[in-house]
Amino acid sequence: MIKISGNKLDTKDIMQKYSSNSIATKIISILDSSSTEYEYESLKELEFEINLRLNIIKAAIELYRSGLSFETFENAKANEKYWELTPEGGFLLKDGVKASDAIKDIYENGSQYATECATAMVILYYKALLNIYPEELFNKVFPKIHLMNWHYINRELRHIGYVEKYPDYLPGDRRYFKNPDVNPETPEWQGENVIDLGNGTYYGHGIGIGDANDIINALNENRKEGSTTSAYFMDVAARPNFKLLFRIYDNFISQSQARRFNRLYL
Repeated sequence: MIKISGNKLDTKDIMQKYSSNSIATKIISILDSSSTEYEYESLKELEFEINLRLNIIKAAIELYRSGLSFETFENAKANEKYWELTPEGGFLLKDGVKASDAIKDIYENGSQYATECATAMVILYYKALLNIYPEELFNKVFPKIHLMNWHYINRELRHIGYVEKYPDYLPGDRRYFKNPDVNPETPEWQGENVIDLGNGTYYGHGIGIGDANDIINALNENRKEGSTTSAYFMDVAARPNFKLLFRIYDNFISQSQARRFNRLYL
């Protein structure tokens, strides 16, 4: 059930804003039919979450197409114009570089980059936000970025590093496939972080786009010799703090509109 300021939402009007059978209408349907109450302060807040989820999916597909390579941290690489490659294999934003330019470069020049799957997840969250936030706001919120799995996430995105059980799973969620009998010689395949693309498929860096069986089969190829214990899809997910990210966005837009009004009329 969806509630706006404590009142149950009639989803008919908001459904009409999106194409029928779209990922957006699927998100709304899951929320609306759930026995869990999903509370929003305003319709704008709900629409922001839908938009961000759609952009997480878009950023995942675009990252898959970018040419970004899969490598372990010891073999990571990055465009030195924008990033300093740390001894751990992370990407540290260089001084004097705009975060927006550096994130865009990963997508535009993916062949110059290589990293493992968790860092790829972090990259696409930044890109999804960059698709929505004005660049001025994005660079203000993220003046420094250190990309390396979940270790150095900016506080505004720290929730993406925590997986937990939810009553409902939605397109744009980060999900996880675990490979309990991973070959010790390839520990990087102990599991796969993926984005739910909303159409029965998932994107995982290093494996690509496929359904759950495709992801499981790929992980099973990296088990201990003789193992019969299959990889499996975990009943958990991770999500950004949509409410916090919306407040940051809404405050910026409101202040920008106020400044524009003052310039024009005062």
